[in-house]
Amino acid sequence: MVMKLGTLIYCLCRDRVLLMRRRKEPNRGLWVAPGGKVEPGESPYECARRELREETGLEAAKLHFRGMTTLVSPLPEWRWLLFIYAAEICDGDVVSDDREGLLRWWPLAQVSELAIPRADAVFFSHIMDFSQPFHQAKFIYDADLQLQEVQEYPV
Repeated sequence: MVMKLGTLIYCLCRDRVLLMRRRKEPNRGLWVAPGGKVEPGESPYECARRELREETGLEAAKLHFRGMTTLVSPLPEWRWLLFIYAAEICDGDVVSDDREGLLRWWPLAQVSELAIPRADAVFFSHIMDFSQPFHQAKFIYDADLQLQEVQEYPV
């Protein structure tokens, strides 16, 4: 069973974060960070920069590698290794063709009130707080892709 590689990129500007309301499964209708699949021959860092540019029109001068999560389930097509980055970007206009979803800047203080994936709710505060250490976790889902267990690992 092959594990897919993916990235998430949280863009920060002062006290706001850029999130996307997904149009596709998984997480359709939920607010998530931009991101996507690592392409053959591409590093996770290169993927994060490319996906950020493709989905938002923004360029990151520097990405901060803030976390890594494993998502597993009994379904052979649902095994992911996600590399999670944060970028401080206050320059440039957000541009989207809306294929992936609607983009919007949210105050950090309001994110906990948004409809976000349960896994994201676990790691979001760790990723956003640069005084926190790198975050590692494993998320275990059932065959209906309902989160069953979270294993967080100290770094």
